[in-house]
Amino acid sequence: MNKLNRYSRYFTKEFLMGPNSFRLLEELLRRNPFVTRFDRTLDLGCGMALTSVFLANETPAKSVYAFDLWVNATDNLKRIRELALEDRIIPIHGDALDMPFAQDWFDAIVSVDSYHYFGCKEGVLAGRILPFLRRGGSVMIVVPGLKEEPRGEMRTLFETWAEGDDSLCFKTAGWWKELLEKECGKQCEISVMEAECCDEAWEDWFNTGHEYGIRDREFLSRGLDRILNFPLIYVRKK
Repeated sequence: MNKLNRYSRYFTKEFLMGPNSFRLLEELLRRNPFVTRFDRTLDLGCGMALTSVFLANETPAKSVYAFDLWVNATDNLKRIRELALEDRIIPIHGDALDMPFAQDWFDAIVSVDSYHYFGCKEGVLAGRILPFLRRGGSVMIVVPGLKEEPRGEMRTLFETWAEGDDSLCFKTAGWWKELLEKECGKQCEISVMEAECCDEAWEDWFNTGHEYGIRDREFLSRGLDRILNFPLIYVRKK
């Protein structure tokens, strides 16, 4: 059975917060070019901790730290307990730019559909994220992004859809690679590629019937689907 089918009950408007995070995470893990240990894994920006559940079930992780600023840790603990995973998933409320962990603590740091909110500037990965990763560990990130910079009418459509400052968070795969090579290329191996499941992830979101999903379907059908993608970002600390 396709491992994604095990989580299909979460593909609803009550749980999904945008394009299907399970589908994006499955591809992020499957296409990882680096040999990675997952013993201690940080799920950075975990939302409702459903990606943490996936990491606990589908990787060799012994412990997954479900870290989020927007979703209450106690609410996440309730979901974790319902799935009998409280011995492996630790919910924590906090800010990604001010994390409370010891340096060199994690084997893997994973971030699904959240890093773009705080990481679109030089120095965040090198200064605020990498110190918590052990040597030989990997950071794996998937964010919404662009195949190319929109221009003309497409630019107007994109900025209307993304609403103000949110539009500044959408970058191309090339932009991400250039940024990360500049700030940590000497101490890391870096690989950036485009996700193959972009259309499916969006379609799952549309099918939830969520009001924002309905709005997104309208805008993407007007041509935005031709310029949007999801960059997969991999950073291995030497």
